[in-house]
Amino acid sequence: MGLEQLSERYAEHNRTERGRGFIFAGPERKALFRRHVGGPGRRVLDLGCRDGALTQEYVAGNEVVGVDVDREALAAAEGLGIETHWADLDGPLDFPDASFDVVVAGELLEHLRDPRRTVAEVYRVLRPGGTFVASVPNAYRLKSRLRFLAGRAPESDPTHLQMFSGADVRALLSRFEDPELHFVAGRLVPLQPRLFANDIVFVGRKPR
Repeated sequence: MGLEQLSERYAEHNRTERGRGFIFAGPERKALFRRHVGGPGRRVLDLGCRDGALTQEYVAGNEVVGVDVDREALAAAEGLGIETHWADLDGPLDFPDASFDVVVAGELLEHLRDPRRTVAEVYRVLRPGGTFVASVPNAYRLKSRLRFLAGRAPESDPTHLQMFSGADVRALLSRFEDPELHFVAGRLVPLQPRLFANDIVFVGRKPR
């Protein structure tokens, strides 16, 4: 599928399923991303930034570059004053080695054909000591398991190509130091995070 077709597909999906300004697991993700991106003075690469709904939590005082396949959403993100790039994030990142202090990938990796290749690109463009902050749906939560037992697909989103557990996330972070996993979003999360959390926010740092 070409870039123009992908853009149209995701523009339609974002309009009908999400809407402008939508943030999955919003309160928890806003706080965690804001804290781990940090700043001011950080150069931040925001992969899958969409319309900038989450970006606005950490744009103040930082230099943010947003990348997304949805050209319509990118036009809205430009309103935050960030630099934007229209691209298929399944391909190589068009940025030099060690050029960012932080790379963000919020609710992106589950949409990609080869997320491990994308994480390798994240590692490449991060400066030594830089931070990778990302999130994915917790595909192995109890709700998904029950759907599977009932003979239904565990995931209802047709744009999701991958499913991640906590162990899968740790594998993605194998080259990063100080990995952190936060299981968030769900009233019963304190009882058993891996079963009841709807989302996994994770952080790793590139060695110096």
